[in-house]
Amino acid sequence: MQPIMDSSLWLAHKRRALANPVEGADFLMRRAAEELADRLGAVERKFGKAAVLFCQTPAATDVLAESGKVKEIIRVEADASFLRGAAGLVAPMETVPFEPESLDLAVSLLSLQAMNDIPGMLIQIRRALRPDGLFLGAFAGAGTLVELRESLLAAETELYGGASPRIIPFTDVRDAGALLQRAGLALPVTDVDTVTVRYASLFGLMADLRAMGETSALFDRSRRPGTQMLFARAAEIYAERFSDPDGRVRASFSTVWMSGWAPDASQQKPLKPGSATVSLKKILENPEGG
Repeated sequence: MQPIMDSSLWLAHKRRALANPVEGADFLMRRAAEELADRLGAVERKFGKAAVLFCQTPAATDVLAESGKVKEIIRVEADASFLRGAAGLVAPMETVPFEPESLDLAVSLLSLQAMNDIPGMLIQIRRALRPDGLFLGAFAGAGTLVELRESLLAAETELYGGASPRIIPFTDVRDAGALLQRAGLALPVTDVDTVTVRYASLFGLMADLRAMGETSALFDRSRRPGTQMLFARAAEIYAERFSDPDGRVRASFSTVWMSGWAPDASQQKPLKPGSATVSLKKILENPEGG
């Protein structure tokens, strides 16, 4: 089956962004790291060995280290340049280079959206977790860049009579929950964190996307370069449809959060059908309990 994402191109974009850092352009990763700290803080246990998978920056590793809850942290990246001399492993994207049942915690921030086989990646993570091990992940989800997608589509259709995909498809929160269950993770939980960022124009947004290394890496992308006319018209449409009274335009970023546990006999399980000791009919007939 033809892949959706060109992983080599995505990595090239990330390397370019790393080599040309722009202050403040990492706001999504910083926000994700802060949320990771909150979520990890809510877990009342400690972890022996943790893997930080393809997070591109040390942000997630720093959160785990500062939490005081993790004894050993191993950072895994797809390119040695992301490690910047720090300790860690280099492994191909969409692989989990650990033995079965060898991890107590696995974390992934803002990279799953660039993978072609998310179900396969989650299955590998579940296999690498020891019983009652925890997975915490976040990725760009449905609703991200919806304004940019609509504006480019409208502009290209208007100018050329048709449009090519320029923004990757994003997974929604309901599908994310199903993916956790499919991978065999227990007690799955998913939710969405959406932030709206304002820019002077579409071009400010595109500059941030380049600085993040998140410009299009679709395998089936248009090989025809976007023209100045296309982006100028897209900027006009963007301003017409998605601007605030002060003229600035909105851009949506939706981060889907996932958590799940490797199955273990000690975990709470739902009651089997018919095992309740009080019938629903009796509760409804006598809601006061008297």
